[in-house]
Amino acid sequence: MRLVVFTEPQLGATHADLLRVALRAEEMGFDAFFRSDHYLTMPGLDGLPGPSDAWATMAALAVQTSTIRLGTLVTPVTFRQPGPLAITVAQVDQMSGGRIELGMGAGWYEAEHSAYGIPFPSRAERFDMLSEQLAIVTGLWRTPVGEKFSYDGQHYKLSDSPALPKPVQQPGPWLIIGGHGPKRTPQLTALYADEYNLAFCSMETIQASYERAMVACERYGRAESGRAPLVLSVAMTVTCGRTEAQAKARAERVGWKPPLYGTPDQVVDVIGQYAKLGATRLFLQIIDLHDLDHLELIASEVMPQVS
Repeated sequence: MRLVVFTEPQLGATHADLLRVALRAEEMGFDAFFRSDHYLTMPGLDGLPGPSDAWATMAALAVQTSTIRLGTLVTPVTFRQPGPLAITVAQVDQMSGGRIELGMGAGWYEAEHSAYGIPFPSRAERFDMLSEQLAIVTGLWRTPVGEKFSYDGQHYKLSDSPALPKPVQQPGPWLIIGGHGPKRTPQLTALYADEYNLAFCSMETIQASYERAMVACERYGRAESGRAPLVLSVAMTVTCGRTEAQAKARAERVGWKPPLYGTPDQVVDVIGQYAKLGATRLFLQIIDLHDLDHLELIASEVMPQVS
């Protein structure tokens, strides 16, 4: 199991906070550093000093880190047009030397759209937008240099795009699709994703969603097309402590007792259950970004047992 540090800066974090955690995660051998892509904190939290843009963060970290992979979980289709998104991600991939991953989703948090004047169409329309954006972003990256890319969809139309710049990673940065929708999500995952992520849901939901994704991969001929097998992953909040008392104190600071709770051995046991379902990558949602001892404990006591 590869362990990823997953942060939620809209809950309250400066870039200095994120950089400090990313550098420590890199030093301690975590697989990647991810952040959410949100513009508004969640109810009950002040979110100070205020939101930051996920891809501005990725651009900065691309040149402030050296080896750790970087990405978003996940970028909503409502925030950015697909052409500029493809340009931005390709540029940041160049800046990082080929370490960028892109998570994409339909978006869900209506309040942040209202707060910053971003249109929020119906769920069905957002999934239509996601389908088109996936086709456009991957199409732009894969178009050979010197050739043009065009697209005529319901929501987006591109005419004779030079499809530049190109990312370092070819045919494009690692693409993650998240969510447990029963129809469109498995289809889009099978067609476009390198990795399928389930966040903050039960073991039963994870198992059922993974099974639907695997069925979709067969239905759409993923193996026959020569694409690599789909990587399965899960995202969960973690509060780990050297003792039960320390784990409890961390959970109290977070405000709830998450599934990944307890001493290192207890956390490892739960990780083993995700592994049995097929997950090979675990996004550890870290809420308290000032508690670097938490990261060090996971790196020294959990990571060796699961990797």
